[in-house]
Amino acid sequence: MEQSQPATAIITGASSGVGLYAAKALADRGWHVVMACRNLPKSETAAQTAGMEPGTYTILPIDLASLESVRAFVKAFRALGRPLNTLVCNGAIYMPLLKEPLRSPEGYELTVATNHLGHFLLCNLMLEDLQNSAAGDRRLVILGTVTHNPKELGGKIPPRPDLGELQGFIQGFHEPVTMIDGKKFEPVKAYKDSKVCNVLTMRELHRRFHESTGITFSSLYPGCVATTALFRNHYPLFQKLFPLFQKYVTGGFVSEEEAGKRVAAVVADPEYRQSGAYFSWGNRQKKGRKAFVQQVSPEASDEKKAERLWELSYQLVGLA
Repeated sequence: MEQSQPATAIITGASSGVGLYAAKALADRGWHVVMACRNLPKSETAAQTAGMEPGTYTILPIDLASLESVRAFVKAFRALGRPLNTLVCNGAIYMPLLKEPLRSPEGYELTVATNHLGHFLLCNLMLEDLQNSAAGDRRLVILGTVTHNPKELGGKIPPRPDLGELQGFIQGFHEPVTMIDGKKFEPVKAYKDSKVCNVLTMRELHRRFHESTGITFSSLYPGCVATTALFRNHYPLFQKLFPLFQKYVTGGFVSEEEAGKRVAAVVADPEYRQSGAYFSWGNRQKKGRKAFVQQVSPEASDEKKAERLWELSYQLVGLA
């Protein structure tokens, strides 16, 4: 039986970079894309500039740092009356030059609040929508990064990610606690730690829900998208040199448009139906390169830590 509506995907952080071009790639495949973004006028301009056809997308507001905003987004999406086929957790912030931590409306350090806790709440709330869609191929995809893994070149550069014993979660990130390991604030490490949490969340979603729901849970690293707005808070010189370094030294560079197509493939293509997998295009890009299932870092594959992270996150976002 054919659906009366096109397949629908939600993509967070779809106003620029990988999220925008993933939305464009899916729209070009005949999907309807819900672009979940903070800045609606910016998102509309971005969609038009990217050449997305009117009617192929809907823009809804979300601020992942605000748990109230996440809940409001879910209500707004349900009011559309569309079935949900895929949720793509793409949005993230990276603020490497911060001297002092910023806080979310709930008082949590902003990086972990945006990159992990907001998406954690969104995933849990939208599981119901994914399950209620007509039987078929339903997926939940969380964007990964090479920097989560100390075994990879990008993960070897200090500071390395380390969640410790999740002391920050245990203490509720109340002042003066900022970091997941409970130690001194380091903005770069805060980002890497949050991305380890993303992989742990994906794996725990798979463990808890794949068998009973049939939903495919996965993550991907599409290659180094060195021009993305993720780096907008870095030094201007870094923003200029980093893409050149990735193009001509490491060979890891991939364009925003190509990365978006890779996300769309993980969302829609049959070969990416393996649940619990972390798909990667690797650190050296070659024309026509295919993805492979990559082993995640030892910490991101720690099943006990994944379960504990889930329990603590469940409490902090108000689901308990």
